[in-house]
Amino acid sequence: MKKKWIAVALAGVLSVGLAACGGGGAASKGADAKSASAAAESASKSEAAAESEAAAESEATAESEAAAESEAKAEVSGEGASITIFNSKMEIQSQMEEMAEKYSEEKGVDVEVYYSSDTVAAHLSTKYASNDPYTISMVDAKDIYSLAADHAVDLSDQDWVKDTTQAISIDGKVYGFPVCVEARGIIYNADAIKEATGEDFDPASIKTTEDFQACIDALIAGGMETPTGVMKEDWSLAAHFLAEVYEQHEDPDAFIAGIKDGSIKLIEDEKFNQLMDTFDILKDNNYAKASAISAEREVTEQKLAEGELAFMFGGNWDWSVLNAYDYTENMGMMPVPNDSEDGSNEKLVGGGSKYFFIDSSDSISEEQRQAAKDFLNWLVYDEEGQEFLVTDCALVPAYSNIEKEVVDPLGKSVKSFSDAGNLIPNYNYLPDDHYAQCGAIFQQYLADQLDREGLADKITEYWATAEVGEH
Repeated sequence: MKKKWIAVALAGVLSVGLAACGGGGAASKGADAKSASAAAESASKSEAAAESEAAAESEATAESEAAAESEAKAEVSGEGASITIFNSKMEIQSQMEEMAEKYSEEKGVDVEVYYSSDTVAAHLSTKYASNDPYTISMVDAKDIYSLAADHAVDLSDQDWVKDTTQAISIDGKVYGFPVCVEARGIIYNADAIKEATGEDFDPASIKTTEDFQACIDALIAGGMETPTGVMKEDWSLAAHFLAEVYEQHEDPDAFIAGIKDGSIKLIEDEKFNQLMDTFDILKDNNYAKASAISAEREVTEQKLAEGELAFMFGGNWDWSVLNAYDYTENMGMMPVPNDSEDGSNEKLVGGGSKYFFIDSSDSISEEQRQAAKDFLNWLVYDEEGQEFLVTDCALVPAYSNIEKEVVDPLGKSVKSFSDAGNLIPNYNYLPDDHYAQCGAIFQQYLADQLDREGLADKITEYWATAEVGEH
């Protein structure tokens, strides 16, 4: 409209000028020139005024639209909505289900929790194929990188972002809500060690494989015939222990690239051999050595909890299994002993673990997305939400505002190492089939069906065609 008004004004001015030019002889030329100049000046001022008015109106319109958008967002309520949550953390499924029932009753939001034993990527791909995504999905870090662009809501404007250092951002946008901090290492039962050796156990005294072997020998001398347990699960062997071989290198990407192109011979790698030396101590003193790949996780953890064993490789998530038994009071976690001089034998491996993202699919309504955001904020800022994370699920919180004391001994160890800055970062980009393929290979080693060189060869063969995840 403004452009049209300007055009009419200019046409009027020009017609006045043309009439003045056509009405006089030589004597009127000076006056005509002045008149034309004045007309041009007037037109210029009119145009400037019109443009200024148009700009003001445009700015007002933009402000009005922004206010309307803000008001619309404010009007979106999650109350009464129904949301679904995919949980990929088996250890807390029962806690999640109980929480969902209570949350639904108290908040007026219907919450349903689902679990699948499939890999996260495989399970979610079937949900997307059927156009039936979860409102909230709990995934691993690598899944955030692969799924965010097409499936995740930008959460950069959420309050909790300022209270964590573990959120996952891609291209300046926050997509991953860190559920907790987790770490891996050697779980120990200090009471069992003292009973066998007669001495208080100081985990800081065990740094090298020689230290570890000496402790094992003392336990055997004290009557504990088989001081260790080894979980046979593929995810424990490949996604956790083998992963430390990559993670304890300064540049895991470069190390894996070296295995792929043959410039690094895994069997000759110092870090690989140092960590495998430690694994051999665990394997050789395993209570289930004769049937290592048929040993049940629950049996192994029960023996550790009740003091029949002294050591097991694992993580603080294992407390959700250990605490089901008649556990002794003094348990904790220590770094994996090894003979390196890079300080890795004084650190656990860990960091942000498991991430929620909210789905951006058209099949999810804005009301459902708001209810999902409310749920995440409840976990971080509501006392009951914090209680659920820290006490019910025995998780180490990833948020600085949560001051609730971590109650389980493994979580306390992780928090202590984390607070001191003694965590080696997780490498979150292993291929989806890494733990299944390399786990099966590692199980052969655990069962003495492969020697160390054979293990290294088969892992190298795997990496010949495998590709790390996007990051």
